Amino acid sequence: MSGTPPTPSDKDVRSFVVAADDDGIRLDRWFKRHLAEASFNVVSRWTRTGQLRIDGKRATPGDRLEAGQTIRVPPADTVPEPQARAKPARVALSPEDETFIRDLVIYEDPQGFVINKPPGLATQGGTKTDRHVDGLLDGLQYDRDSRPKLVHRLDKDTSGVLLLARSSRAAGFFAKAFSSRTARKVYWALVVGVPPIADGTIELPIGKQPGSGGEKMHVDHKEGSAARTRYRVIDEAGGKAAWVELQPYTGRTHQLRVHMAAIGHPIVGDGKYGGLEAFLTGGVSRKMHLHARRLRVDHPDGGMIDVTAPPPKHFAESIEQLGFDPARADLPLDEIKFSETAEGKRRAAANIAKARRKDRKGERRGRGRSAD
Repeated sequence: MSGTPPTPSDKDVRSFVVAADDDGIRLDRWFKRHLAEASFNVVSRWTRTGQLRIDGKRATPGDRLEAGQTIRVPPADTVPEPQARAKPARVALSPEDETFIRDLVIYEDPQGFVINKPPGLATQGGTKTDRHVDGLLDGLQYDRDSRPKLVHRLDKDTSGVLLLARSSRAAGFFAKAFSSRTARKVYWALVVGVPPIADGTIELPIGKQPGSGGEKMHVDHKEGSAARTRYRVIDEAGGKAAWVELQPYTGRTHQLRVHMAAIGHPIVGDGKYGGLEAFLTGGVSRKMHLHARRLRVDHPDGGMIDVTAPPPKHFAESIEQLGFDPARADLPLDEIKFSETAEGKRRAAANIAKARRKDRKGERRGRGRSAD
């Protein structure tokens, strides 16, 4: 008896055309999105036996798809029946919730939205967190087939610029910009006291604080991950407090809060990392004074998205109450050379390694030649 599986008849074979939203993704990722009942092992078996094809050619799970290609998939009955898993029912948004999320939008184009997230609203759900941005995104779906997707996150008590992608393609593009550190993020914060250096860089490794269940971070020189933050003093209030601009060059959890507390200038209202010293007297709000002011990121269709968000009411009131000068608000955004970004450093290292391999190859060829 032959071990070759029977070839499914043409009438049982399924065909799918790759949509624009799936352009560039791997074949195995396409199955996770659209035919999740076909496990990775099943997809691998189909490719090994030649049953899975792209535009008539044999495929592998790692093949990159292009919009318009046709995927030939074996019959559904060749896939083992998956165990039924109950999907949580999505609660329809009330008209008030739809209006709420739409009113947060400060920028919109065919590829994404930018909202000005208010303090106190979580980005995603969690323990005892039922109301969050992710749960409100149906209100921004409009006539599209899929709802917007989160690209990055802000802490619950941090306000400001939050980018949302309108398609999987855009989400992948934006996510790469964040992971490679080519996206520029600028935060405003009010901090206790005034840093003695007006323009400085904090480089302190950050790790999870033992005993906190991962809910709190701390400076950890032994096992922490490298973290780098630039700060610039915008204005000061007689030594009592400072208005600072913060730019994270890495993306560690609670990085800005941990770094400012570590240098003795906790963010106003951040009792988690600053303790009682993080609260000012004189009627200054006890809420967190950390605001994602600006985001600049490359656009999937070319050009850039460059958006600023006004601070929330309590932050604006504190600026006025402490006598800060609004005219000094937005400092010029220094340009970072591509070679200084994570992606630039990765490419540079790859080029160096490539040059070394080439040199070694030349040495081996040289040794193989006879001397004249």
